[in-house]
Amino acid sequence: MKRQIPKLHDLAPLLQFKKPQFNRTKRRLAAALTIEDLRVIAKRRTPRAVFDYTDGSAEAELSIARARQAFSDIEFHPSVLRDVSEVSTSRQVLGGLVAQPFGIAPTGFTRMMQTEGEYAGARAACRAGIPFSLSTMGTASIEDVARVNPHGRNWFQLYMWKDRDRSMSLVERAAAAGYDTLLVTVDVPVAGARLRDKRNGMSIPPALTAATILDALPRPAWWIDFLTTEPLAFASLERWSGTVAELLDAMFDPSVTHADLAWIRDQWPGKVVVKGVQTIADAREVVKLGVDGIVLSNHGGRQLDRAPVPFHLLPSVARELGRDTEIMLDTGIMSGADIVAAIALGARFTLIGRAYLYGLMAGGEAGVDRAIAILSEQIARTMRLLGVTSLDELTPRHVTQLARLAPCPVAIEDRG
Repeated sequence: MKRQIPKLHDLAPLLQFKKPQFNRTKRRLAAALTIEDLRVIAKRRTPRAVFDYTDGSAEAELSIARARQAFSDIEFHPSVLRDVSEVSTSRQVLGGLVAQPFGIAPTGFTRMMQTEGEYAGARAACRAGIPFSLSTMGTASIEDVARVNPHGRNWFQLYMWKDRDRSMSLVERAAAAGYDTLLVTVDVPVAGARLRDKRNGMSIPPALTAATILDALPRPAWWIDFLTTEPLAFASLERWSGTVAELLDAMFDPSVTHADLAWIRDQWPGKVVVKGVQTIADAREVVKLGVDGIVLSNHGGRQLDRAPVPFHLLPSVARELGRDTEIMLDTGIMSGADIVAAIALGARFTLIGRAYLYGLMAGGEAGVDRAIAILSEQIARTMRLLGVTSLDELTPRHVTQLARLAPCPVAIEDRG
């Protein structure tokens, strides 16, 4: 091997100096390549009780773990030698065009996670051409969200309260503000047992105790923002002093039935979607009522632990009801590949909750933009690698759900 002393002109192409980024927010967000990366940043920057409220779920947190595992337990089947130079990720959903096959799910107490809250989510959704959903438990008013997102699609998520008149006044406000879709959430007759919140003494607003003050010391930016911006206000109530679980149990109506859902459908002028469907039987029943769509969801694992995994349920519901209604899915989505798999198995659309909130906590509005960008890039790349150029080309032949959890055979007693 002949060796020589390198010449400067030979070294020049190898010496690449990256332009320094002095904006700390931009620097840390640029380093986030996945939603899990955003989650790590969010955990570092957010007080424990607030992060756990976002990150946690009910009881032993088996439902959310199983939902995420279900997306890991898939096998893709790519087609090769296809022209994938141009890929479209847009489609019609509930009568309007969306630029991506996902939207921002309704989340409660969002300005508690980061002070820009729903405003950041709505503006980012508008830029991305995707819907933004405001929760009944949102911390921005119906009208204010419409003002910051005047040209985008706003959806309103409704919990039926014991005070029906108050619930329907929210529906009327959302219709007057131009929201085009009502998401009626049906899986919260009472609050789930969210043990992280109980152990943390989570309250609304967060209480300043000795423990929270110690927790705040390495996270001064969050507390400065929280204490120097407008106090938390809710879309649906003026003030609450107590724990999250106490608030939910005081508000939610455990007596809601199919008749109530039919009545709500008749009051709303736009599209009606039922969120929280977890069995084929219930999917059939709500579709019979003439709703425009259903969301297969177990509330992000935050209600009934060990609930069905929505992604497992999707293929059978899509086969039976996909021609009669628009099927959507949430719970467990952490990547664009997860979204592509859901679309291939029959979902018309998906909703992201935690994935969006991790971005919000990691960097405010810029963090939401980053979360949307990560998912969008992953979707387009996965489609190209599968050999498809549009969402409509995705079919069940592109995905196999690998079996990890399977029902045990039922023992039938021989009665002679």
